[in-house]
Amino acid sequence: MGFLDPARRALSSVIIDYLTQPSPGFEPASTSDPDKLRATIRPGDILLVEGSTRIAGIIKYLTQSTWSHAALYIGEHNGEPHRLIEVDVERGCETVPLSKYEQVQTRICRPAGLDEEGRAAVIAFMISKLGLAYDTKNILDLARYLMPRPPVPMRFRRRMLSLGSGDPTRAICSTLIAQAFESVRYPVLPRVTRAAATTRRKRAQRREILNIRHHSLYAPRDFDISPYFAIVKPTLETGFDYKALVWRRSPGDIT
Repeated sequence: MGFLDPARRALSSVIIDYLTQPSPGFEPASTSDPDKLRATIRPGDILLVEGSTRIAGIIKYLTQSTWSHAALYIGEHNGEPHRLIEVDVERGCETVPLSKYEQVQTRICRPAGLDEEGRAAVIAFMISKLGLAYDTKNILDLARYLMPRPPVPMRFRRRMLSLGSGDPTRAICSTLIAQAFESVRYPVLPRVTRAAATTRRKRAQRREILNIRHHSLYAPRDFDISPYFAIVKPTLETGFDYKALVWRRSPGDIT
């Protein structure tokens, strides 16, 4: 066992290094002005990130989405402003500056109606997880991402994200954030089931029951399509006047 552990760690390190390299030919493009992004985002908001690494490309393929990464904005932390909490495959759960993602495509998802108490509890949950390390004990956690286009049927692709050592919060960033919202009973993307009425008179009626899915099955795109998170666009929030835009004239334009 003593011999296998160093070998396993070395192999995991090689896989991590490969997966975190930039995807060939990927060119990130920011969709928000950095100043407007800082002015708009609020503590408790989720910042979705497109991502440019090999593992980001695989996650986007498996989830059929633009977004490969999610981070929770917490604002000031330990005297430092504009901080996010995220889970990174190399460094685990940590705080990073908002400026890390100012030059890439992002999207703000805001939990609608979440009160200050709930918001504070979500942030406290994430802060309590700082230092959580990525679990490299089971190489399956990493090796399953080595194929750029895994030959997995559509209905099984999401499940592929939660396989491995049994601790899914260490496998993908969005699962830990989903767990934080789950801790305050705030829904992300509930499964809707229908139950038959208990009386003959109301037999034709059905009632909807919201069953919050297990956090291990959440992916970054779920915050985007959730009916409970508002999409907040800094360009629109800070004031947008299309008439103020300056367009370059093409050679064929009539002046």
